Amino acid sequence: MNSHTVFLYACAAAVMVTGTRLLAALTTQGDKDLPPPLALLRMWRRPVPMVSAVLVSVMAVLGLAQTVFPSMIGALERHPGGEWWRAGTALAVQSSGWFQILFNVAALAAVAPVAERRLGPWPMVLAFTVSGVVAQAVSMAGWSRHGGGDSMAICGLVGALAVSYARHGSLPALRRLVLLIPAAGLLLCLMTNNHGAGLLAGCALGVGLAAPVRQPLTA
Repeated sequence: MNSHTVFLYACAAAVMVTGTRLLAALTTQGDKDLPPPLALLRMWRRPVPMVSAVLVSVMAVLGLAQTVFPSMIGALERHPGGEWWRAGTALAVQSSGWFQILFNVAALAAVAPVAERRLGPWPMVLAFTVSGVVAQAVSMAGWSRHGGGDSMAICGLVGALAVSYARHGSLPALRRLVLLIPAAGLLLCLMTNNHGAGLLAGCALGVGLAAPVRQPLTA
């Protein structure tokens, strides 16, 4: 295993472990006796985060559609010499097939409602869209010219949540820990990994979007 792979896995571990701790802290806030997985499901309680519900549904339907009509992938994904608008449409298809579809839909279902309640519905959409498009554009510029998927946009939501918590979170230790997320994003960018671009774009947006909780997370 070379050093590039070691750093890549280290960054992935830092984002996933820290992101999981962050989501757990946000979803169990005010309800300490509820296990984090169940608390995460409660993010879909009433009032239902409708923008997240629409976003997750759209991505799930698009995933199903691309399995029925595989030509969608080639029509929408990024590829060398592709049109500029593919920086947007590449978010709509998962070029690695079923595993990527299932993983990304599940990740979006976990992160989006927390981000909607923490940041607000339209700031959540803004973070998702801008982070994804920026990362896709960087990919098309040379980092990874072929493919598609919304994992980079989901990384953007994690980055925005991390910055929001770093500024307004209630647990000092976690406020420091979440700084690993932008640090991992920077290292991934230095490695020309497009997920780093999504993370840093989300972190940058999070500076402007960060505010005290817009909607009680466990009311």
